[in-house]
Amino acid sequence: MPVASPTLDTIRAIVAEHRHLEGPMLPILHAIQEAFGHIPAEAVPAIAEALNLGKAEVHGVVSFYHDFREAPAGRRVIKLCRAEACQAVGGEALSERVLARLGIDWHGTTADGAVTIEPVYCLGLCACGPAAMVDDTLIGRADAERVLAEAAA
Repeated sequence: MPVASPTLDTIRAIVAEHRHLEGPMLPILHAIQEAFGHIPAEAVPAIAEALNLGKAEVHGVVSFYHDFREAPAGRRVIKLCRAEACQAVGGEALSERVLARLGIDWHGTTADGAVTIEPVYCLGLCACGPAAMVDDTLIGRADAERVLAEAAA
């Protein structure tokens, strides 16, 4: 949960707190995302400068790992499994219904900021597909009504 609005001083303090670690970029990015709910654009050059890297290298890491966000997420995050096991038991239909009901596409956030939806490629519920996760709550044998009800709770 974000605890502050992005400021360069706060970003630099987080970087300084973690830069002594071996392989510090991922811990820095996780700490920044924990503080702000996303990786603000102003963090990229600050991290690059502190770690003596190019901005493109830092941006590449942020964009490569799906758990890092470049914009704040909605208050609730729905993750729908797109792996083969879930697709074989109705995952595509589930995705289509949830996306249509929310009126957004993958990685989108509803206009009111309530819900963000993301594809994932395994939630570990292969025998209970299709699978979904709303925030930290796993849902096996998911249907659109159940997923959306959990997101509204």
